[in-house]
Amino acid sequence: MSKNNKKVEIEEEDVKTEALNEETNENEAQDAEKAEEAQEDGAEAAKETNEEKDEAEEWKDKYIRLYAEFENYKKRTLKEKAELILNGGEKSITAILPILDDFERALADNTEEAAAIKEGFDLIFKKFIKTLEGLGIRKIETEDQDFNVDFHEAIAMVPGMGDDKKGKIIDCVQTGYTLNDKVIRHAKVAVGQ
Repeated sequence: MSKNNKKVEIEEEDVKTEALNEETNENEAQDAEKAEEAQEDGAEAAKETNEEKDEAEEWKDKYIRLYAEFENYKKRTLKEKAELILNGGEKSITAILPILDDFERALADNTEEAAAIKEGFDLIFKKFIKTLEGLGIRKIETEDQDFNVDFHEAIAMVPGMGDDKKGKIIDCVQTGYTLNDKVIRHAKVAVGQ
């Protein structure tokens, strides 16, 4: 080979080496850029992960507080309910105590007059009925009423009363009562057949 051929070969090798060096430099630059982008993505991902963790902790804290508040609410309402059951009749008892006082005074009175005693008991009875009405208790009317299973309980059927008395209440054996329009005791009645 001649010098010229060798020179051309050397120049070709130098060009190839230079091209390889440039390619390597470009690859290194791309790798550096990718590494930098990966670091940025990693930093963003870490930032997002931290934000998500913070948000999850915030929601967890809210949940725990809400759960504790609900448990306290349940305990409080159970306590209030138990207290109402224990002391629910207090209003009724307080309303009836003056009537008990009247009975005590009537029994302590040594009057022998039957009319005065009867009048005193009539006054106490009227006061008692008025007190019960104040508490929402009402007497179920039975006189000249049609039989109604919602308010009356038939304990006897009276035959031979005529067509005008058929299905009507003939006699009330035990008075019935409602409390705020809810039947608490049905009236026991005899019904015409």
